[in-house]
Amino acid sequence: MSGLSTRDIGHRVVVRHRLDGGQATDVIGVLQSYDEQTLEVRHADSTPYRIHQTAVVAAKPIPPMPLRRVDVEQLFLTTALGRPAVETLYVGEWLLRASGGWTGRGNSVLPAGDPGLPFSDAAKQVEAFYLERALPPLALARIGYPEFEEFTGLGWIDARPAKSDALVLHTTLDHVNGVPAYEVLVAGRPDAEWYEAAFDDQVPATAPPVMEGAPKAAFASVELDGRVVAVARGSMTGHWLGVDAVRVDPAYRRRGLATALVQGLARWAGPAGGRRTYLEVEEENVGALTIYTALGYVEAYRYRYLTSR
Repeated sequence: MSGLSTRDIGHRVVVRHRLDGGQATDVIGVLQSYDEQTLEVRHADSTPYRIHQTAVVAAKPIPPMPLRRVDVEQLFLTTALGRPAVETLYVGEWLLRASGGWTGRGNSVLPAGDPGLPFSDAAKQVEAFYLERALPPLALARIGYPEFEEFTGLGWIDARPAKSDALVLHTTLDHVNGVPAYEVLVAGRPDAEWYEAAFDDQVPATAPPVMEGAPKAAFASVELDGRVVAVARGSMTGHWLGVDAVRVDPAYRRRGLATALVQGLARWAGPAGGRRTYLEVEEENVGALTIYTALGYVEAYRYRYLTSR
C-alpha cells in the first residue's frame, strides 16, 4: 500500500511494486503525478514509470539527492549557451558577444578556455571587437580565477564598481521541482503580456532575439486578478536548466511567486531531460538570494565585469 500522497509530488520517493510476472522491484525518482489509480515516478535519467496503485507494495518519500560537485568550467560556458547573444565571434575558445548594448552578459567576452593567442593579444582583439560596434570593451571575469588577474594585470578595471558581485548558483533539479503554490503557465514563446510584465518600460529591440534565441526555451508566467503579475524564462542546455528574467510585480511580492516560477520551470525541464539547474543573482539582492538559497541553490562562482576604458 502506498505511503504517498499528492503532497509528495515533485519530491524524491522510492516505490516497490510488482511487475506483470509477479516479481517485486524498486523505482527511485521524483514523483510526477499521483491519483487513486496510478502514480508516475521520473527516474534520474528522466525515464517516466507509470505504476498502478494495485501493484504498489510499499512507497515512501526519501531525502533529496545529494548535491554533487559542479564542473565550473562546464557551467561557465553553459550560462552563455542558455542565453545566446545576437552576434557572436570566437577568439580561440573565448566567446565574444554583442547584443546592441542590452545586458552585460549579452555584450561581454566570456574568457572560457584557451584564446589561442598570448593573453594580451587576445585582450586587444576583444577591445577591437567592441570598439567596432561602438560598445565598451567588457569581460565577464570570474573572481579568483586566472583570467581575472590577467585582465587586471593589463590595466582592466571594474566596469561597475557601485554594484555587488554577481553570483552564479546551482543545485539539482530534484531540490526545486516541488508543486508550485500557484498555477504556472509555461509556454514555448512569450506573448505581449509576458514582455509587458518582464519590463518596466519599452522592450529593448535586442531583447526578443536574445530571450527567444536558445534552442530550447520556456517562458513561465503567473496570472492573478486578471493579469500577468510574475514571469521568468527557462532554457535547456544539455541537462542544465537555466533560470533568468525572474520578475514579480512589486504589488505582488513576498507571496511566493518567484518560488512558484522556478518550480514551474523545473517541472517543465524534468521531462525534457533536466537534471541540474543554475541561475544568477547580484549579491546585494538579498530578497532574491534568500528565495534561491531556501530552494537549495548554492554558489558555484562569482564574477564582475571588467573594462579597459
